[in-house]
Amino acid sequence: MKRLSDRQKHIIGYIDRFLSEKGYPPSIRDIQAGCKISSTSVVDYNLNILESRGYLRRHADVSRGIKLLNKEPAAEMLVAVPVIGIIAAGQPVPVPAPDTWDVTASAERMNVPRELTRDRDGVYALRVKGTSMIDALINDGDIVLMQYVNAVANGEMAAVWLKEEKEATLKKVYFESDNVRLQPANEQMLPLFAAPDNVEIQGRVIAVVRQLG
Repeated sequence: MKRLSDRQKHIIGYIDRFLSEKGYPPSIRDIQAGCKISSTSVVDYNLNILESRGYLRRHADVSRGIKLLNKEPAAEMLVAVPVIGIIAAGQPVPVPAPDTWDVTASAERMNVPRELTRDRDGVYALRVKGTSMIDALINDGDIVLMQYVNAVANGEMAAVWLKEEKEATLKKVYFESDNVRLQPANEQMLPLFAAPDNVEIQGRVIAVVRQLG
């Protein structure tokens, strides 16, 4: 089977994720928007190629009539990501010190669609403990994919290390005049506040792998 272009891999990954999340296939316009493609005709062209190469089947007379033929993504569309620990989506919990969060040293790895990482550098995974981010569709037991960065914009979801407490938490981060507000996505929970010099950003959330059942 011929190798797919990056765009075609992106489309397959998007369809697979859409099916997992929604339970039904995306429309051509969904794919156009989700994959940031210039026009529906370009989507149609690439879907025809994917169909001719056996990756999917299209039913022209059925709305959203796309069916993936490979239950598992092709190996070339998977990337191994290190799973390096647990992050609290609730009150912070003790975790290993920051200098032990070495993504190259993790023995456990998980394969995820390349579409989720988009070939970013410094991607790692954390298991979520707690429900403070449930309104952001991150629940207890889910896995978040993180990109290692040491700064985020206001409102981004990040892994935050609280230096004095030696604890980590997963929250939306807001930089205010004299403190950092760590905001849960759960209306039943209050935000945490920390001094700026007590906060170390250890990565931002780029995707969520939901644990079903």
